Amino acid sequence: MKKGAILVLSGPSGSGKSTIINAASNEIGEYYFSISTTTRQPRVGEVDGVDYFFVSKESFKEDIEADNFLEYAEVHGNYYGTSLKPVQEAVEEGKLVIFDIDVQGHRLVRDKMNDITTSAFITPPTLKVLEKRLRARCTDDESVIVGRIKNAKNEVKAVSEYDFTIINDTVEQAREEFIIVAKAARLKQSREDEDKFTTQWLG
Repeated sequence: MKKGAILVLSGPSGSGKSTIINAASNEIGEYYFSISTTTRQPRVGEVDGVDYFFVSKESFKEDIEADNFLEYAEVHGNYYGTSLKPVQEAVEEGKLVIFDIDVQGHRLVRDKMNDITTSAFITPPTLKVLEKRLRARCTDDESVIVGRIKNAKNEVKAVSEYDFTIINDTVEQAREEFIIVAKAARLKQSREDEDKFTTQWLG
């Protein structure tokens, strides 16, 4: 039976994380992409379990009390959070759970599930390249781009906290490196695995 594992991906907006995951999806085995839980109503076209897990405020608060969230926040009267339940279920099913979260989120995952967590920081080669890509997308106004660049300058300072750094110069090269990292994540031994192995080995 394949072992479940957690792979945290972080990096500046515009670094190509989603593109790399999609390009590598057929090569990394069965995986579960972690999505948020929210109490807000679904928007037109949104699907429960695909875009978000949509739940009642009562249910969300019960999960807060039970410590079932990795992290959560209240925004404009609605709750948003990363539920541990689907993550734990996916791990138990032997899937690779992929998080696309920020530096702070990475620290929270490490605090709760460090034993089975591997992480990679994905980034373009330089800040100038990132800025060029953000402007080429033509999807954000100038104030948003400036904000993303400012965040990127802070995020890159945390690169040493990650197990791997993937430089997204070309999607093909980054894809190959991501596949290697994803396979390495599945090979990571938890403390429980190590103890079982030692006991079995000693007979």
